[in-house]
Amino acid sequence: MSATALALVLVAALLHALWNLVAKTAGGDARFSLLLTIFQVLLWSPLGLWLGCQAVPHWGWAEWSAIVASAAANLVYFHTLLRGYALSDLSVVYPVARGTGPLLASLGALVLLGESMGWLGGLGLLLVIAGIFLVAGGTAVWANMKAKAHDAAQRQRVLAGVGWGAATGVCIAIYTLIDGYAIKVLAMQPVLFVYFCNVARLPMHLPAALRDGPAFVQAARAQWKHALLIALMAPLAYLLVLYALQIAPLSHVAPAREMSMLFAALLGGRLLGEGDRGLRIAGALCIGLGVAGLALG
Repeated sequence: MSATALALVLVAALLHALWNLVAKTAGGDARFSLLLTIFQVLLWSPLGLWLGCQAVPHWGWAEWSAIVASAAANLVYFHTLLRGYALSDLSVVYPVARGTGPLLASLGALVLLGESMGWLGGLGLLLVIAGIFLVAGGTAVWANMKAKAHDAAQRQRVLAGVGWGAATGVCIAIYTLIDGYAIKVLAMQPVLFVYFCNVARLPMHLPAALRDGPAFVQAARAQWKHALLIALMAPLAYLLVLYALQIAPLSHVAPAREMSMLFAALLGGRLLGEGDRGLRIAGALCIGLGVAGLALG
């Protein structure tokens, strides 16, 4: 992976960590997600429509199918993640999701997109995944299962977190592969792709978020500042990733962007739950060495 691609991914990772801190503060639900999508469409419409004047008329079924598929995959991802958090703990769901996501995306890129990876890149991939697991407090999964083995309810809660976390990771891998195909194979313009994915996601949000209109209005009044800030940062962060995909293999970009986990741990303190300091340092070291291996391999 080139230095330019690596720089794009690292800046994107920092922005991703920052907007996740904002989302954590907002504490929103499906109504917040709809509000966020509305802001994203409104803010990016001038640029999206301007760029789309020439490109969109040339799109065919493949381009529009990729947009709808990515929008649907992101929506399923969001609800799967929320379901996991409702049934289990952050320290279980989050590391499993963020660890399985890049792993499956990279393997999918190798199998489906014909990309290749040397032994150094493969070692880097494993180190990044191990580092994410440690920084996110992933050892709590096994500690809880061992310490609470006698507690059937707690055991089921941990197992549910592992299951829903893995399902969330599958969703991450699916939308990453779809987006990678759209950018690398269909050669879609990243800004246009992200913009129209947000447009396509709007009607998908409506049934769940607008069942209670007054509640949506109340949520919008309370959380519009958070939604506006995320609407500015989140698309920019992902656009940087998509531009990196234009000059680097998806199997390298997908795990490298998980540096956001390190930034979130440093910026958010307790955002990822309680964790041993030694394990966090070890995780950060694994992530740094892993990204170096991906950049060289």
